[in-house]
Amino acid sequence: MDPRFAEIVGTEAELRALIGHPAEAVVRSRLATLDRHCRAYIARSPFVVVATADGAGELDVSPKGDPPGFVRVLDDATLAIPERPGNRRADTFSNLLQNPHVALVFLIPGKRETLRVSGTAIIVRDRWLCDAMAVAGKPPALALVVTIREVSIHCAKCIVRSKLWDPLHWPDLEGLPSLAQAIVDQANLDASPAQVQAFIDDDERERLY
Repeated sequence: MDPRFAEIVGTEAELRALIGHPAEAVVRSRLATLDRHCRAYIARSPFVVVATADGAGELDVSPKGDPPGFVRVLDDATLAIPERPGNRRADTFSNLLQNPHVALVFLIPGKRETLRVSGTAIIVRDRWLCDAMAVAGKPPALALVVTIREVSIHCAKCIVRSKLWDPLHWPDLEGLPSLAQAIVDQANLDASPAQVQAFIDDDERERLY
């Protein structure tokens, strides 16, 4: 327990006393399979966040992005997400080898609502699937196949509050470190930010797909 906090909510009853219960429409809008609205959202989304946990419960959240519709709907209860070249940490896949549970949040730029999916996932390398998800003639080596347990369209309040899609309210980026500078400092590298930036730029040019 953190000694700074004395009023910790520890039971479901305490939680509900503070925030109340969801409306019936919210509860009933949770689906076990994709309907036409969910399919349309996935078809327009260029960005999804994937949450996983390992066998010990250690969590990871990984962003995935590609042209809209890059997440394939295989049927009403199954999605496929291509794995593009990255930093090779493969935290998502390592977690799934220990714990198959997964959660997704889909976003569409300019759209206030998000789409939430939870279920289980496997890692596949079937050529018929990977070849179908090729970009610029380059298929992914692996794909994440998600079996849906629950899916719902989430209300817009978090987007409205954050003004996420309103450029007039975007924060000033002045003073934020570049990725190159952060890597040099955090990894204590014997290299300059310019050298690391050159590697990042080359990696984006040559290994995007």
